[in-house]
Order: sequence, then C-alpha cells, then structure tokens
Amino acid sequence: MTRLSGRRTPWWVWALLVVVVLIAAAVLAVYVYIRGLFGPAGGAPYTLEVKPGDSLSAVARTLERRHIVKNARVLRYVMDRDGTAGKLKEGLYDLTGTQTVDQVAATLAGPARVPTVNVTIPEGRRIRDMPAIFKKAGFDAAAIQTLLKDENLSPYAKGRQPDLEGFVFPDTYAFRPQESARTIVRTMLARMSEEFTPANVALAKKQGLDVRGWVILASMVQAEAANDREMPVVAGVFVNRLKEGIALGSDPTVAYGLGKDLPELDRSAGDFTKDTPYSTYTRQGLPAGPINSPGNAALQSVLRPVLTMQDGRTALYFLHGLDGKIYVNHDYAAHLRDVARHR
Repeated sequence: MTRLSGRRTPWWVWALLVVVVLIAAAVLAVYVYIRGLFGPAGGAPYTLEVKPGDSLSAVARTLERRHIVKNARVLRYVMDRDGTAGKLKEGLYDLTGTQTVDQVAATLAGPARVPTVNVTIPEGRRIRDMPAIFKKAGFDAAAIQTLLKDENLSPYAKGRQPDLEGFVFPDTYAFRPQESARTIVRTMLARMSEEFTPANVALAKKQGLDVRGWVILASMVQAEAANDREMPVVAGVFVNRLKEGIALGSDPTVAYGLGKDLPELDRSAGDFTKDTPYSTYTRQGLPAGPINSPGNAALQSVLRPVLTMQDGRTALYFLHGLDGKIYVNHDYAAHLRDVARHR
C-alpha cells in the first residue's frame, strides 16, 4: 500500500489571506462610517435663519452644532455635488435631526420661509393711535408717524387734510421685521385703494358721494354703529340727512375736531357749540375729513344704506338705547320720545 502525503499551505498564503480580510474589514468599516455621516444626526427640530452674508460653511457648522447633520463637510460636499451650494437664500428653513444629509441639502436648496411680524390695525382707530401699535411690534414708530402725516402720499388726502386719516386700511398685515416705514405706510394705503373698485365708486356716486366723501361718511358710521349689523341703518340716516340738508349731528365728529375721545366730551363746557371744521353740529354737510380708519363693513354700509323705516318713511334720526337696541325715527318729536324712554 502506498501512503499519499498532502502538501502544506505556505505560510505566506495565510498571511496574504489575513491581510485581505483586514483590508476588507477596514474598507467596510470606512464605508459604514461614511454612510453613517449621511444619515440622520438625531437632533431636535430647529429653524435656521439665514441672514444676508451668511456662507454655506457657516450654516453647515451651525447645523452640525445643532445635530441636524453629523458633519458640516459632508453637507457642503452633497450641495457641491448637486450643484445647489449657491442656492442658499435669506430666510427661515425648518429642519430636524431625523432628516438625512440629502434631505437637509434639498431643504436648503428650496424656497426659504420669509420671517414676518403680524401687525393688526383695528377698525375705527385714528392715525394718532397707529405709531404705538407699530412700536409694540418692533418697528420704527417715529418714522411711521412722520409718513402718516404726509398727506401727499394719498391723492384723496393731498391738499385737503393734514395727514392720511381714513385712507390707511384697518387690517392684519404681515411685514418683514426690518421693513421700512415707507413700505409699511404705502402697503396700508394700497390696501385701502383696493376698496375703490369701479363698481364701488359707482355705488358711492349713486348716494351723491365721491371717494373722499364715501370714506368720510364711512368713518362716521364706524364710530357711531355699535356693530356691523347696525351700520347700514346708521349710514341710511346720514345719507338721508345729507340729501335733506339737515345737519348730521354726529358726536364723534365733535370729539375728533376737539382732539378728544368720545367719552371726554362735555356738553356743559360747551363742546357741542364750539365750531371746528369737523363739527357736524355747527356746520352743515360732511366734516372736513375722515375721523378714523373705517373697515370694509362701514364702507359697504354707505354703498348699501337702509334709507327707510319699516313703515316706508325716510329714516332721519337714530338713537342707541340703554337696552342695547337702536331706535330709528322719521320726525324729531318721535326721536325725543325715544330719548325720554330709552336713555
């Protein structure tokens, strides 16, 4: 019998195999590590604000510190690779640590959310009230006040009144935090101009009013009516009184002319007999200008007034009773009876 003897594997083969395995393990480890850098970093939601002059490098470092990405260089590499490194825009970006680097890069390459501050101008406020509202919101109140006094900014106020009273629309506006005073005032003027459509101007003309007269009367309705539902009734009385040549007799116009708030009026001190361009007790017709900022409901009420009472007679007097109701009459004697009953 012949015995077969096997040849032993050379040592260097085993050594080479070990080296190959080690290299493969190292390559795999590097691959896993690099792929890990592209994955979510686990940070909490974060709103990034990109300001003028901010670089991608600075933004990437911020996101690394916030654990939105694991490595700032990887984010820059991805955006360079995708050709979006130069698309970073000023504004806000909502990010979270659950996003991959590719998703973060895509968000930064997309549209920014523009930061805004909401400012609400309530209906019926005067020009003098507005700077304080803007100051509270963080804007330059002094600059806004100066522009609100520039009647030349509105063709309806220019040369006819000392400011823009009545022609800035009361609304909620979203302005950028650093918005200029000029842009703010022009925005409010433009919003009011949107009310002056050809159809609305035509309706005002039917009531015998041009745009300026329409706004003046609407400001009076805004000050007099207790709610939107009453506005067409109040407007109807004023429109009728204008047509009949009867003094409008509106207390808020007296207060405005004297620079007072309505509760400050003092009949015993002769406030209602003091003559000013705004007094509708001492002068016939409309006051010299608007007395506040009328809203849409007040403007529309003048275009569609309730001109008659339920019995068909012309509405010429109204009274707010202590019971919260409005009482309308055609003749002065009936009006006085309602004053005695409900006040």
